[in-house]
Amino acid sequence: MLTLLIYQGLAFGQGLTVTGTVTDAATKEPLPGVSVFVKGTTIGTTTDLAGKYSIKPQSANDVLVFSFVGYETFEAPINGRSTIDVELVVSTKVIDEVVVIGYGTVKKTDLTASVASVSSKDFNKGAITSPQELLVGKAAGVVITTSSGAPGSGATIRIRGGSSLNASNDPLLIIDGVPIDNNNVSGSSNLLSFLNPNDIETVTILKDAASASIYGSRASNGVILITTKKAKEGSPFRVSYNVNTSLSSAIKFIDVYSGDEIRQIAYANRDLYGADKLLLLGSENTNWQKELFRTAFSQDHSIAVSGSTKFLPYQATIGYTNQSGIMKNTDMQRATGSITLNPSFLNNTLNITVNAKGMSTKHNFGDEGALGSALNMDPTQPIYDGNELSKGYYQWENYGANLGTPNPVQQLMDVDNKSDVVRFMGNFQVNYKLPFIEGLQANLNMATDYNKGEGHNNRPYYSPNTLRGQYLGRLNDYSSTNKNNLLDFYLNYNTELGFLSSKLDATAGYSWQHFEREGDSFTRSQLVTPSWPYKEEKSSYITENYLVSFFGRVNYSILDRYLLTATVRYDGSSRFAEGNRWGLFPSAAFAWKIKEESFLKNVDLISDLKFRLSWGVTGQQDIFNDYPAQARYIASSEGSYYPIDGEFRPTLRPNAYDPDIKWEETTTQNVGIDFGFMNNRINGSFDLYKRETKDMLNVVDIPSGSNFSNVLLTNVGSLENKGFEVALNVVPVSTKDMNLTIGFNLTYNKNKITKLLMSDDPSFIGILYGDAFTGQKQVTRVGYPAYSFFVNKQVYDANGNPIEGLYVDLSGEGGVVNGDNADKYIYHNPSPDYLMGFNIRFSYKNFDISTSSRASIGNYVYNGLAAGASYDQMYQIGYWKNFTTQLSDTRFVKRQFTSDYFVENASFLKVDHITAGYNFNNILNKVNLRVSFTVQNALTFTKYKGIDPEVNGGVDYSFYPRPRTFMLGLGFTF
Repeated sequence: MLTLLIYQGLAFGQGLTVTGTVTDAATKEPLPGVSVFVKGTTIGTTTDLAGKYSIKPQSANDVLVFSFVGYETFEAPINGRSTIDVELVVSTKVIDEVVVIGYGTVKKTDLTASVASVSSKDFNKGAITSPQELLVGKAAGVVITTSSGAPGSGATIRIRGGSSLNASNDPLLIIDGVPIDNNNVSGSSNLLSFLNPNDIETVTILKDAASASIYGSRASNGVILITTKKAKEGSPFRVSYNVNTSLSSAIKFIDVYSGDEIRQIAYANRDLYGADKLLLLGSENTNWQKELFRTAFSQDHSIAVSGSTKFLPYQATIGYTNQSGIMKNTDMQRATGSITLNPSFLNNTLNITVNAKGMSTKHNFGDEGALGSALNMDPTQPIYDGNELSKGYYQWENYGANLGTPNPVQQLMDVDNKSDVVRFMGNFQVNYKLPFIEGLQANLNMATDYNKGEGHNNRPYYSPNTLRGQYLGRLNDYSSTNKNNLLDFYLNYNTELGFLSSKLDATAGYSWQHFEREGDSFTRSQLVTPSWPYKEEKSSYITENYLVSFFGRVNYSILDRYLLTATVRYDGSSRFAEGNRWGLFPSAAFAWKIKEESFLKNVDLISDLKFRLSWGVTGQQDIFNDYPAQARYIASSEGSYYPIDGEFRPTLRPNAYDPDIKWEETTTQNVGIDFGFMNNRINGSFDLYKRETKDMLNVVDIPSGSNFSNVLLTNVGSLENKGFEVALNVVPVSTKDMNLTIGFNLTYNKNKITKLLMSDDPSFIGILYGDAFTGQKQVTRVGYPAYSFFVNKQVYDANGNPIEGLYVDLSGEGGVVNGDNADKYIYHNPSPDYLMGFNIRFSYKNFDISTSSRASIGNYVYNGLAAGASYDQMYQIGYWKNFTTQLSDTRFVKRQFTSDYFVENASFLKVDHITAGYNFNNILNKVNLRVSFTVQNALTFTKYKGIDPEVNGGVDYSFYPRPRTFMLGLGFTF
C-alpha cells in the first residue's frame, strides 16, 4: 500500500494540467461527483459542485475517462489540450447489464431462465453484519428468515419453497466462483459470517432448473452467486472509510403477569392450590425479562483501498465489527480482511484473478434459555436474597432437582459460553484467450476454504440449571474443522456463425471438490471436593466426501431474438454406492425477444418484451451423512452396556442403512415474461413455475429383526411446489436533480406432499412432530403442505370463548374427545400463501431517503407459550410459576396443547428499514463525505399475540427477540 501511495504521488507530480467542466448533455447543467481519470493509470479526480475538474496527466497523448452513475462513460483524448469540456449522456442500457451465472456471465437481455440479480445500490441498509440480511424482501420467490436477534445470528433461506424433508433445503452458496460447504463449524452461528457485507458487489439468485442445473446434484434448492467488489483496469486510486455506530433495544416484551397479578390469581384460586401454598409467594414485582435486557451499543468499521497500476487492478478491505447483544452477556467481535488482484498480461489475452478472504470471530453466546426462565420465574420473588449457596441470588429450594424455575439473571450471567472461529478462503482464477482459435477461452479455478471453530460452554458448580443429582457444574470444550478444496476447468467458445445473425456460446468443463470435516467434544462435571464422583462424556468424528462432475452448456441465438439454452451436468458423489454414484441433470430453455420483431421494434411505448420457457432437472445429495449407503456400527452409550464376562461393557451396534440410496431429483418447469415500457421506466417480470421432487428421502418402518433399528432412511417420497412470481420496478421521476424509484415483488407458493411410503396406504396418518408430553401438533401428510398443524377443533361458548377440553368429534366414534389423533384435523401451516416486498428510493440533489418493507400473508404460528399456560400449572411441587397473560382469555385450568385456538394467524407487514442520507462532495477538493441515519426493524403490523410473528418453523416457544436499531453512518472517500 505504501508503494502504491508513493506511485500515486509521483503520478500527480507531472507538469501538464487539464481543466474543464462536465455537464448533462440534455439539460446543460453541471454534474458534481463525476469520476475523471487518466486511462491506464491511477491518476484521477472528481468534479466539484460546479462540475469543474483539474487533473495532471502523464503526457499530452493520454486519454481522459469520464464516468458517472446513470450516464454513458465517455473517453476524451487530450491531444495536447489544456481545457476539455465534456457533456455526458444519460445511459439507456440499464437493461443490458451483465448478470453473473454459473461458469460465466450473460447480458440481462439474453437470459433464458428465471434469474434475479440484486446489486449493492439496492441492498438493505442498517446495522447489517450478515450478507443474508442484505437481501431480505428484495427478490421474488426468496424467503429469508433470521434465526433470532442474537449478535451474528444466521438466517434460513428458502427459494420457491423446500424440496426435501430429510435432506438440506438450503440453496447452494457460491462466492466468487467457489461453492462453499453448507455445514457450519462448532462455535459459529452463521455460515456467511466470514464475508464482510461491505465487500459484496452483486448477488444473483438462480431460481429455476434451467439456470441452476449447471450445478447438478446440489441445485434443487436454487443457487445464490455472491460476487465481491473488484477494481477495473484504469481505476483511479481511492480510499474509503465507513463507520456505523448503532443503539439497539428490545421492541417489546412478552406479556406475563406481574407479582401483584400472580398474588391476586393465587388468592382467588386458593381452593385449587391450597392455602398453605400461598405462604411461598413473595412480596416483589420483579420484571424478569427487563432484568435480562439492555440498550446495546455496536460499531462497524470498514476501510477499502482500490485502484490500478499499469497492469494490476487491486482492491483491499479491512473490517471490524463489535456488536453487543440486547440480552446481557451476549456479544460478537469480528475482524475481516480481503484482497483481490486481477492483472492482465499478453495484451489482455491472459487474465488472472486472485481472491483471499480471512475472518476471525469471537462469540459470547450467553444462555438464550434464560429468556424462557424469565417468562416462567415467579415475579413475586427478588433477584437477590443473600443465599450463599447460590452466590447471593434467590433460588427455589428444589431447583437443583430440575424442578423449580432457575433464577433467570443468574442463569444468564453465570454461564461462560464463548467461541473463537477463524476462516480463510482463497482462489486463483486464470482466463486465457487461446491464440489459435478466435473466441476460444480456457478457464481454471483452484480454491481452498479452511474453517476452524473452538470454544467452551462452562458453568460453575452452584449454577442453577446444572445441579442435577450428584453431578455439579459443567465444563465443556469443543472444536471442529471443515476443509473444502476445489478444482474447476472449463473451455468457453463464443462466435458468430455468419448466417441469420446466429451466435454460439458453448461451455464445457470438469469439476472436482473434496470436503473434510472433523470435530470433538469433551464434557465433564466440575469437582467440588476430591471425594465427589467425576463424570466425563467424550465424542469425536471425522468424515469426508468427494464430488466429481462434467458439465456443459450451449447458448444459441438466431436473429438476436430467438434464444436457446441447453445445459447438462454429470455428477458423481462418493456418498452413494457404485450403482447409484452418478447422476445426469439436464435442462433446456427458450426465449423469444418479441420486442425485436418488426411489428414491435418501432413501438416506442414498449422498450422490452421477452417470453421465456424452461425445463430442467436438479439434484440433492446433502443428506447430513457422508456414508448413507454403507454399513456403520455405533458405540453404545453408558446405560446401554452389555454384560460380558461378568462386566458391563460397551458394544458396537449396527445402524440401519440402504445400499441403494440415491439422489433426490427435482424437475422444474417455468414460464416467464420480461417486460419494459417507456424506455424501461416501468419494467419487470412474471414467472409461473412447478417443481416436483421425486425419490425424496423419508424414514419408513422395516420388519423387526432385520436390523437393530426398525426404521430406514430411503428414497420413497415425492412433493411438489407450484406458484408464481411478480417483480416490478417503476421510475416515476428521473431528472438530473431528482429521482424516485419504486420496487415491488410478489410471490405465491403452494407446497403439497404427494407420496411418503413405498406403497399407498390410505390409513397412514403421516409423519407426526411433537412429543408425548405436549402432544403431536404438526404432521406431514400426503395431499397437504409439509409440517401442517395437526390439532383438535375447539368448541366455543355463546360469547366466543373456548370451552376447556371440549372439541369436535371429527372421527364420529362418539365418546370423550381427549386429544387423540383420530379426532385431530389439519389446520393451516407455517408457510405463507403470499409474500410481498416493497422498496422505495428517492433522491434530490445530494439528499436521499429509502425504505424497504415486506408483507407475509397466510402464515400461521402455533403459540406454544400460550398453550402451555393453565391455572393448575401455576403452582408446581414447591414453587410458583408465571405464564403469559393470554391465560386470562382462555381461563384454562388444565393445559390444552392440541387446541386449534393456539394456531394463530401470523400474517404481518414489516418496515425493515428507513434510511436518510446526505452526500458532501469534494470537501477540500479531495474528500467525499456521506452522512446517513437508519432505523432498522422500524415497524411491525400484525394480529399475532406473540412477541414476533416471524417464527422460523412456525412453533413459538420464545426466542432471542429481534431488536429495533438506530444507526448513524459516516462514509469518507478519498
